[in-house]
Amino acid sequence: MIEALASLSAFDKAVQAAALSRPEGASVQKAAFSGLGGVAGAGTASATGGADFSDIMAQFATGVRDQLRAGEAASIAGIQGKATAQQVVEAVMSAEQSLQTAVAIRDKVVSAYLELSRMAI
Repeated sequence: MIEALASLSAFDKAVQAAALSRPEGASVQKAAFSGLGGVAGAGTASATGGADFSDIMAQFATGVRDQLRAGEAASIAGIQGKATAQQVVEAVMSAEQSLQTAVAIRDKVVSAYLELSRMAI
């Protein structure tokens, strides 16, 4: 599974390219993501004070990816006898919760997009 997630490196490159193409005057405050991949801080803020949705979603996706990798690594460590059953269960449950959250957010984004596409212009 870790190898499958390596394909997200293209996603990382796209995020970096978007950050490089940001105007010079736009200051970005990076959000701290923890556990669930959720926003622990105030999110990202541009010079105008509004949240930059693409940065928030990119950081969320990175947090989820990291949680999935941690769960996979804990599972492998458990099989090798390097981790206790409790550590493996905690890591896998955290990864599962992150994945469920990501799927729920994806569903909401798709729903919002479909709602917007149905609006009369």
